[in-house]
Amino acid sequence: MPRTARLDAPGVLHHVMIRGIERRKIFRNNIDREDFIERLEVLCPATHTSCYAWAFLSNHAHFLFRTGTAPLSRLMGRLLTGYVIGFNHRHRRRGQLFQNRFKSIVCQEDAYLRELVRYIHLNPIRAGIFNTLDELKSYKYCGHSSLMGKTKRKWQDIDYVLGYFGKRKAQSRKEYESFVKEGLPQGRRKEFTGGGLIRSLGGWIEARESLKGRDHVMSDERILGDSDFVDSVISQSEEQYERRHKLKRQGFDLHRIAERVAEVLEMEPDGVFSKGRQSRKVRARSFLCFWAARELGMSHTALAKKLEMSPAGVGFSVERGESIAKKGNYLLIN
Repeated sequence: MPRTARLDAPGVLHHVMIRGIERRKIFRNNIDREDFIERLEVLCPATHTSCYAWAFLSNHAHFLFRTGTAPLSRLMGRLLTGYVIGFNHRHRRRGQLFQNRFKSIVCQEDAYLRELVRYIHLNPIRAGIFNTLDELKSYKYCGHSSLMGKTKRKWQDIDYVLGYFGKRKAQSRKEYESFVKEGLPQGRRKEFTGGGLIRSLGGWIEARESLKGRDHVMSDERILGDSDFVDSVISQSEEQYERRHKLKRQGFDLHRIAERVAEVLEMEPDGVFSKGRQSRKVRARSFLCFWAARELGMSHTALAKKLEMSPAGVGFSVERGESIAKKGNYLLIN
């Protein structure tokens, strides 16, 4: 059966898995692991990709990415091609290293982000590399160590993840650790790694029709979410890139969006950027975050720096802005 086309949409979550061909090692030593990390340090910022979770094992690796302005395939193509060249040179080998192309599942954030972070970070324990969370906490080739404050990775967005567990970092780390501990007995969960449902239905367009009215789709190799999310992602994948390029050609940037927000809310553009808990300011920044993230593809981390907010705060603002825009039927372009 021919490959299904990879499903991608800007600003959504992807659970990405890479595996060695014939179950062979893709990491033979820490030099290999550090080489891979150095590439992530460069490519995640360059492609405006956020990384929320990751884990290296000897013959495979897992990641939880949010795509930014560049498609996931661009990040992974540059990452894996460069790594294979370096790996083959170091180990005096030739040929293919990875099993087929990377596997990715588009994931519905509100339902699965916390679950996927936990699932990915528990991989080294499920694989028998470690027995306890205390041991895992010190393993620097898994994102759990960064979330627990034991290692620092600038390319890993720990603030956004910890924002799901509390407002204060120390307390949110405790809540996160407790949540991960609760997942220890769960073992391998097939719904997080794909099952082939959509392929059996004949493809995504056919699946969208078949799944209408269903509350939940367990998963397949390309999606994890409910039927409304399936429909939304397909529509974005087909339309969003074309719209984004059109907006940029028309000169839209963060300040141009702020002008549109000011027009909608009947306020001065400078007021859109000002801090405050007043309802009007909250609405303005929510609109700004929503349109900048969803329409222009700005990453939550980039917006957080521009607006002096936490990445998690930007995420909540995007959701709030989307809700307000839908209720009021507000559009970036009339």
